[in-house]
Amino acid sequence: MRTVLNIIWLILGGFWLGLGYLLAGVIACIFIITIPVGVAAFRMTRYVMWPFGSAVVPKPGAGAGSAAMNVVWFIVAGWWLALLHVATALAQAVTVIGILNAVVSLKMIPVSLFPFGKTIVDRAGLDPRDRPLHSV
Repeated sequence: MRTVLNIIWLILGGFWLGLGYLLAGVIACIFIITIPVGVAAFRMTRYVMWPFGSAVVPKPGAGAGSAAMNVVWFIVAGWWLALLHVATALAQAVTVIGILNAVVSLKMIPVSLFPFGKTIVDRAGLDPRDRPLHSV
């Protein structure tokens, strides 16, 4: 079922969101100081294009460095990627099939705004006691 949902997601918006994250990664890698932002964008591209079956969990040991990089991320890419998620959700909500995808796109906004200090894992490998920050 996850594969079917992921294919529908990819067709109805995941591809365009993935292109947005790829563009953010390329732009961020132009400057040396923002290369970690570019790497994070490339890492999130796969999640944005194929989200079902994945979860976002807090990264143990994330501290002040993650908070500082979240500020840089927000300035460089986070705010316009969040707007891209909102625009995609509005476009997806036009159809009955797209409503689920619109909800998923809106659930991705917190991680698109502040990705540092979080990691994306396969839901199958999660301990049932762990509470993901976001899962699809």
